[in-house]
Order: sequence, then C-alpha cells, then structure tokens
Amino acid sequence: SNFNTRQNGYDISADALGYPESYYTPPTQALERIEVIRGAASLQYGTQFGGMLNFKFKQGPLDKKFEVNTVQTVGSFGLFNSFNSLGGTVGKLNHYSFYQYKRSDGWRPNSGLEQHTAFTSLKFDVSDKIKLGFEYTYMDYLAQQPGGLTDRFFEEDPRQSIRERNWFKVNWNLAAFTIDYQLSDRTKINNRAFGLLASKDALGNLGRIDRVDGNGNRDLLSDEFRNFGNETRLLHRYNFLGNQSTFLIGTRFYKGFTDRQQGDANNLSTPDFNYLNPTDLEGSDYEFPSSNIAVFAENIFRFSEKFSITPGVRYEYINTQAEGYYKVRTFDLAGNILRDENIFENKENSRSFLLAGIGMSYKHSVFMELYANLSQNYRAINFNDIRVANANEVVDENIKDERGYNADIGLRGEWGNAINYDVSLFHLSYKDRIGSILRSEPDPILIERTFRYRTNVSDARIYGLESYIELDFLRLFGNADMQKKLAVFSNFALINATYTGSNENGVEGNQVELVPTINIKSGLNFKWKKFTAAYQFSYLSDQYSDATNAEFTPSAVEGLIPAYYVMDLSLSYVYKFMKFEAGSNNLTDNMYFTRRATGYPGPGIIPSDGRSFYLTVGVRL
Repeated sequence: SNFNTRQNGYDISADALGYPESYYTPPTQALERIEVIRGAASLQYGTQFGGMLNFKFKQGPLDKKFEVNTVQTVGSFGLFNSFNSLGGTVGKLNHYSFYQYKRSDGWRPNSGLEQHTAFTSLKFDVSDKIKLGFEYTYMDYLAQQPGGLTDRFFEEDPRQSIRERNWFKVNWNLAAFTIDYQLSDRTKINNRAFGLLASKDALGNLGRIDRVDGNGNRDLLSDEFRNFGNETRLLHRYNFLGNQSTFLIGTRFYKGFTDRQQGDANNLSTPDFNYLNPTDLEGSDYEFPSSNIAVFAENIFRFSEKFSITPGVRYEYINTQAEGYYKVRTFDLAGNILRDENIFENKENSRSFLLAGIGMSYKHSVFMELYANLSQNYRAINFNDIRVANANEVVDENIKDERGYNADIGLRGEWGNAINYDVSLFHLSYKDRIGSILRSEPDPILIERTFRYRTNVSDARIYGLESYIELDFLRLFGNADMQKKLAVFSNFALINATYTGSNENGVEGNQVELVPTINIKSGLNFKWKKFTAAYQFSYLSDQYSDATNAEFTPSAVEGLIPAYYVMDLSLSYVYKFMKFEAGSNNLTDNMYFTRRATGYPGPGIIPSDGRSFYLTVGVRL
C-alpha cells in the first residue's frame, strides 16, 4: 500500500493517488523481471514512501516470427492453471500475447476461484527514430470468500469456514499507448498514455465474525473505476567534467473517477450482485473525482567513472472530491427505526507541494559500491477511504495525508560471480502516520461498544538493517561452468518501528503495526546442467495489527499476529523443448496467519494455506 505499482512503466491501480493495488497482479509466467526503484530516482514516478514497483513483461523473441509457450499446472485443492503465450517479430513489428485460465477449490471451504487474464502487446518501429507501442490487459475473476475466524476458531481448526455467502468479483481493462522519439544520439522523448476501466464488487456479511450469520440481507459494495493519464519524459545525455551525465525532466497528468455504492443485497448464498433498493441505498452512493498534475526532474552528475550524485525534485498538485450521500439510521431497543435520513455531501480538497531527494553512488570496484539516498515522501488520502460503513471499523472524518522522508546508506557488490551482497541501514520517518486504535463509546445494547478507529495516530520512526548475500560454492572454488551451481542465500532484516509524539492515549512508544522486528528469508539453489532445485526458509517474528498493540479482542480484528516460519521446495528439469516442474509450498504444513482483516475477505483472522503440491509441464515451440 506504500508503493506506486506499475506495469511496463504505467499505472495499474484503481486509484493511483492513494488506493493501493490489490485487485490485479500479472501472472508470474509473463514476467521478465520485477523492478523496485527507491530514493531520489523514484520521485519521477510518484510520491509514495516505498518508491516504485514495476512489473516488466516479456517481449516476443527477436529471432522468431512466432514462438508458442504453453504451461499447464495441476495442484492440491483443485488447482488448475493454464498459461499460453504467443510472441515473435515480423518485420518491424514485435508482438507478445498471453491468455491465462486459473481455477481452484481452495484450501478452506467456500474459497473457490475462477479467473481469466489476457494481454497483448504490439511494438512497431516506424523508423530508426520513432517507435510506437500498444498494450491491452484484461482480467476477470469471481471468488468465494470463506471469511475470517476468531482466535478460538483458528486454534480449533484453521481450515474451517463460518461464512458461505461472501463473494468477490473483479473486472479489469487496462490499455496503454507509447511513443518513443529519438531526437538525437543524446536526446529522446518518451510519451505514455494509459487508461483503466474496471469494477469491483464485494458481497456478503461484513458483521463481526464472533456473531452468528443470521442469514439476513447481505452487504454489497460496488466500485467502478474510470481513470486515464499521460506521462511525458525527456532524457538528455551530456558531457560533464569529461564524463557523461544524464538529465531527465517530465510531466504527469492524471484524471481519476470512482463511483462507489453500498447497500443491501438479497439473503441468499449465490453470487447475485444486485441491490434490493438501487434508488435508495441503505449505505451510501458517491462519486469521487480526482485529478493530479506533476512536474519532475532529476540529474545524474557523474564526476568520475566511480562517483555520481543524483538530485531529484517533484512538484505535485492533487485535487480530490466527494459528491453523494450516506444514510444515517438509528433504532430503538425493539428494532424500530427512529431516524432514516440521507446526509448529502459535496467536498473538495486541493493541495500542492514540492518534494526533493538526492542519491549518491561511489563504485570503488566491481566488488564494492557505496550508495546513499535521502528522499521526501507523501501519501494522499482520498474521500473514498472514509465513506464505507463497516461494523468493524470507523474512519476519522478529518483524516489527513501522510508526510515524511526515508534515508538509507549501504554497500553492495559482487566478486567473480561467486559472491553477491547488499547491506544497508535505513531510516523511515512518518508524520501523521495513519493507523488504527481501539476506542469505546456508549451502546444501547452492549452498554459500551469497543471499535477500531482509523485515524492519523501519531508520528512514527522506523529504522533498521537490511541485508542480502548469496554465495556460490562452485564458483568460489574455481568452477566456471555456468550450467552448474550450488549457492546459499540469506535475506535478513532487523527493524525497530515505534510511534512517537502521539496525542492518542496509550500509543506513544508502541510498536508500529504490521512491522515484524525480524524478517528472514534464506535458502539453497542448486543447478546441474538441465536440473535445478530451490529450497527457501522464511521466518517472521510476531507483530501487532493495530497501534494500541492489543494482544486479543473478541472480534479478532485486532490482536497479535504470532511469529511463524514457512518452507518451500521446487524442482525442475528441461528436456529439449519441454520443461517439468514440481514442488511443495508450506512443506511442513504449518498453521499460521499474516492478516487480521477489518472487512473483506474477513473480518477476523485470515488463515494462510496449509501444505500444497503442484506439478507443471511446459512446452516451448
């Protein structure tokens, strides 16, 4: 939720200003790599604290007109995944397309999934100077959601489901058009226009998971997203102190439109996404227009072959609006309606600000590079974060945007393809960090009601150490055969995250939620000619789910997320044009969870899957 998430360099989110991408993720079989850009260089992509995460797709091969790749996977709990792609180069046209069908019954009851994803990319070299590109992505899926569990239910049987009427449906249509124009050997322009037409429907019982599902009318939340934008960049290389430096300047225009409705649907168990009273919804009916204009620039100053400094700056204008109504209903102890009123709103919030950052790199040798970054950050909050009626959470009407900065310094490098390492210290500072606390208020039935309150909890300070090291024993002892490998790796993070200077009682000095102190991923990679094997061990220390650091609550929305570890194993073998894979996730069948959800797909504890197996056969022609 703190990353600007992109695909081939353009936005894929429901709302790029403040809405994290959680509905659409590309199939891994289509990916060439995943890019993460942080520090000053990330300011050209957005203001987010985490930087930019970009899913880079494969392209059609340059030496073939047509190449077919089909990958078929079967696995535990009714899993079937069919991925099929076609790519190649015909004259000046490079093309790549894929279609994926995926279905699963799920590890828990009431958790079936059916999904279709398709993508096509066309890239045409008009001349040596002009290149055109067009991409279209389609995704549609329907998933049944088994709901959350209380702590007691999880201890008794993590696989059980006490909700059978909850459903989730997503439709995604994403298009992009690009123009690359080479003005000269040193200067080029890139223009990206992109648009999104999408919808999301969540249907079911959002009531507390420690209450029996009384088979009443279900809650239906329907969102429609219509977004479009354009980013234009000019890149120029020039000589500076006898070295080649690089200057970049660009602009961004973005227009977003979200239509959100919430009301009652029928009391059945089927995926019927229709309102009972579409003209007078029981929850709310809003339009959320938003707009964003930005200008950004950065320059890589290379003072020598070894030393460079990269300053960056970004000016941002954001406007968010809310037009619509929400319903207020009050009842007496007998259940009679005392008040039934639509509260109409027309709000607007405009803000503009300037962010700056700077990065530094000193490459002493291939074996050692010293780097450092310092960058300001900003995360916008939209009105659609506020107007959702949820029995498990109340959102502060005066919630504000987050501001802050992040800094890091580290060493990285490699030695003879035998050692690869990256070790860094980092500091992340939040002002007015958004989080959740527990509050109480009088209740006519329960005398006092305790609820989750989402607001600007406090300033927060997060700092720690991140490290990655990979050691290939065969290359370390002089074996240069690239078809053989025996390597161990370790990714270790040690993090201290605390709230500081809070106006809320019982928060200052607490641990920031969803930040484990220790995060370890380590394992072994083995390759012998056409056979490969990979083993990974992951461990996360315990963490809290809210800023009050509650250990337990009856609703299970707040509470401790205990420490856990997971082991995964995968094997593969290539024979001519075929590839065979097999593996197991959660090899030791650990029962654990990583989330306590406030709404869908909960509320409550969302158990992670137990041990599963899969078998894959791939053919490339």
